[in-house]
Amino acid sequence: MLRRRRGPLGPTIAILVALGFLISWAAGVWTEVLWFDALDFRSVFVTELSAKAVLFVIGFVLTGGLVASSLVVGYRTRPVYAPVTPQQQNLDQYREAIEPLRRIATIGIPVILGLLAGTGAAGQWQTFLLWRNQVPFGRNDPHFGMDIGFFVFTLPWLRFILGFLTMALIMALIAAAFTHYVYGGLQFQSRGEKTTRAARTHLAVLFAALLVIRAGSYWVDRYSLSTKDSRLLTGISYTDATATMPTKAILAVAALMTAALFVASIWTHSWRLPIIGVASLTVLSILVGGIYPALMQNFIVKPSEKSKEAKYLDRNIKATRAAYGLEAVDSQVYKAATTASRDQLRNDADTIPGIRLVDPIVVSPTFRQLQAVKSYYSFPDALDVDRYRIDGRLNDTVIAVRELDLEGVPANQRNWLNDHTVYTHGFGVVAAYGNQRGEDGQPVFYQQNIPPVGPLPAFEPRVYFGEKSPDYSIVGAPAGSRPREFDYPDSSAAGQKNNTYAGKGGVELGSFARKAAYAIQYRELKFLLSDAVNNDSRLLYHRKPLDRVKKVAPWLTLDGNPYPAVVGGRIQWIVDGYTTSADYPYSRLQEIGNATSDSVTESSTAVRSISSGQVNYIRNSVKATVDAFDGTVRLYAWDEQDPILKAWSKAFDGTVLPLSAISGDLMSHLRYPEDLFKVQRTMLAKYHVTDADSFYGGQDFWRVPTDPAQEDRTVDQPPYYLTLAMPGQEERAFSLTTTFQPTGTREVLSGFLAVDSDAGSEDGRRKQSYGQLRLLELPRDTTVKGPGQVANDVNSSNATSDAFTLTLNQFLNQSRSQGSRVTLGNLLTLPVGGGLLYVQPIYVSAQGTSGYPLSRATVVAFGDRLAWSDTLDGALDGLFGGRSGATAGDSGSSTPPPGGTPKPGTTPAPSDAAALAQALEDIQAAYDEGREALQKGDFAAYGEAQEKLNAAIKRAVAAAPKGGSVTVTPGPTGTATPAPTGTATPSPSSTP
Repeated sequence: MLRRRRGPLGPTIAILVALGFLISWAAGVWTEVLWFDALDFRSVFVTELSAKAVLFVIGFVLTGGLVASSLVVGYRTRPVYAPVTPQQQNLDQYREAIEPLRRIATIGIPVILGLLAGTGAAGQWQTFLLWRNQVPFGRNDPHFGMDIGFFVFTLPWLRFILGFLTMALIMALIAAAFTHYVYGGLQFQSRGEKTTRAARTHLAVLFAALLVIRAGSYWVDRYSLSTKDSRLLTGISYTDATATMPTKAILAVAALMTAALFVASIWTHSWRLPIIGVASLTVLSILVGGIYPALMQNFIVKPSEKSKEAKYLDRNIKATRAAYGLEAVDSQVYKAATTASRDQLRNDADTIPGIRLVDPIVVSPTFRQLQAVKSYYSFPDALDVDRYRIDGRLNDTVIAVRELDLEGVPANQRNWLNDHTVYTHGFGVVAAYGNQRGEDGQPVFYQQNIPPVGPLPAFEPRVYFGEKSPDYSIVGAPAGSRPREFDYPDSSAAGQKNNTYAGKGGVELGSFARKAAYAIQYRELKFLLSDAVNNDSRLLYHRKPLDRVKKVAPWLTLDGNPYPAVVGGRIQWIVDGYTTSADYPYSRLQEIGNATSDSVTESSTAVRSISSGQVNYIRNSVKATVDAFDGTVRLYAWDEQDPILKAWSKAFDGTVLPLSAISGDLMSHLRYPEDLFKVQRTMLAKYHVTDADSFYGGQDFWRVPTDPAQEDRTVDQPPYYLTLAMPGQEERAFSLTTTFQPTGTREVLSGFLAVDSDAGSEDGRRKQSYGQLRLLELPRDTTVKGPGQVANDVNSSNATSDAFTLTLNQFLNQSRSQGSRVTLGNLLTLPVGGGLLYVQPIYVSAQGTSGYPLSRATVVAFGDRLAWSDTLDGALDGLFGGRSGATAGDSGSSTPPPGGTPKPGTTPAPSDAAALAQALEDIQAAYDEGREALQKGDFAAYGEAQEKLNAAIKRAVAAAPKGGSVTVTPGPTGTATPAPTGTATPSPSSTP
């Protein structure tokens, strides 16, 4: 019969599939190169790719070569005539089955194993680059006396090398044994036939090499004990130092001796001695490596563990405090007063006005309802806290970016063209005073509306790169063409203003090749067919701040909460970057994901905990910025003494700018990062104890309180940014704070921690006090209520207030039962008045999607006393005998919710009608002037118009009826009328 010829269809399909994969891969690589080129970070891509490629090739060649050589040597040195034994006769059928596939297997098996091994090796590129670019720490470990850089940089690389070689040799050994056995060179059961010399030599060499590597592993394991984690400590313990380490050395020597026995078997022609050696090594590893240390631990160490481990605990305490940046904690005993008296806050008059009353976690719906303008604009569910200088005074500010949210675009307008070429960017920021509340409980906005109105210097309001930006947008058009991008809504006949992107962000799409590459990358032919994609188009992608920083600095661990700041005429996203390690000797290992998780990360999508992984060293080594308009990424060295940062700066030369390059404007918005602080507070809960004996007892360990503002009190209370002065601190400072309570079930306070988060405002130089940790330790004989107990008091209190006819408990219950929702704001703790003051705002919102929280009351507690009122000022006066001695930031605003009785007011004084009318006309004129300037893109003129507008608003407020207020509503008719509702708030008539 004639053999049927194969048709060309199968090979053609295979070639086309392979070609498709190749083209797709090439398009992906090229588009990545274009993206890095656009940011001027190509060296990062090249360095990372080169390191991965080198490791992949080495891993592939080494593993594939060893396995291939085992298969080839095993086959070529097979006996010419297979031994005639029942065992070999049974193997004949296997040889016959293997033979047709032998050549394919000889190539395929090494290639597959080599690919797997190469891929695994490439994944260690960061370990390789750190080893290759290591720098000394300048500090030695206490046991070996070696520089810590050996443990952080060299030891992980040695462990990888030894582990990789062990894996490769085991695979080669299995391949060799299988081949020799199948083809008769290796005999297991035959009495008359012997293993061939070639098979014996081959296997002996592989076994000897494997045992030499194992000896190296035993020796290196001695150093790895420095980061061994146990119940009591991380690092070398008494048992490790006296039992485990000597046995590791003994096992290393025994492994070398056994390797020598395998080499000797080449000439002795016997497996007897090597087998005895392997058996002895196994027994020795069990007895000496396992049983002996266990006996030492149970019968010598445990009966006297406190004294035996004291030296090693002391090493652990010192190393942990050094690795987590806790060595310089300024700790003091704070005997907190628990009685409240008149004028008790007189000495804290500078701190009280800065108490933040606006909870950035609660008021996001309020920002959205009052300032989103349209449904396709949104704010994050957790806002940010920053500082801005307004009228010469530094103010704590709650700020958010008005970002584009495609989910809010009506469904009938959703299509590829609108999603990627029309709706491309958000617009502006909204900022409110952190320490003030409006008379109706709303935040007091000082930067607001579209176009932006406020005292901040003129800035580019368009947000093309943000946390909610679309996956990609195509922007830009030829000069003179009709603007396609939706810019912002206005009161014109068209109902909107359009814009054409004029920045330098993104990748140029001028050539057909680039359009084709991105069409392949995004599986979208419209890149080639749509007239919206032209020679002047630019493609914006990888737009989220965290994603952009992670791509240009893959070696950084990033803080989970990037925050916006108006700097140098642009909105900049600020991202904190950490260098971490899990190889700092003696430092306690910590699961970083658990340490950075709290009630905010559990409930918010805008703030995330750091991805899981253990660390025992962390530094805030880099401050990164992402320009919201053009996506420019800048990395600034923040901890220039960090050895890990120095190593990465050598590996990626020129990518990290020096600290001296930070402008004073940017410096004024840099703050101490939350995730670092959360890791530090977790460690300090135990490691505030510096005496080894006391640490062993564990009687003074603390824990972070659970968040009492949450219904489910199972997650940690977040730290809070506050402006305050710690006891002994001459001036108040912007700080990040947290509290501690003892381990166990007691809800009393045991400590208060604050870190100075003000970096100053000097070019290239941070404030000397920045990063200073200050710890107040409460004596054990002092009982101060913790956050949980105070929260219980708030929910059950019968305290009355001059501002309401109800008790606090009745007010809460009535608000909840009248179709409203009560939200308890952040429970702040401040060390003032010689004790600890608690402050908590209470928000009430209507049920349903249209409801939003309004601050209706404020609760304060000091010692065993609790008071509340519609303002913080009133609550403090009620708490401290009618006069607290200080004035809060919300002084003068008092409008209670329905059901309450307001304080008796004063009769409004008559206003200056002529001055008020003139001021309102000036407001309208300045507003119109600013809107025209913004439409023309003239930001200098826009800034001048804002200054005129702010001056006119102040004159209008001054001329308004005393005790009242004014709402300013500029409109297209050029009129504006005063009304006694709210604060001075310009609002364009187009705002719904």
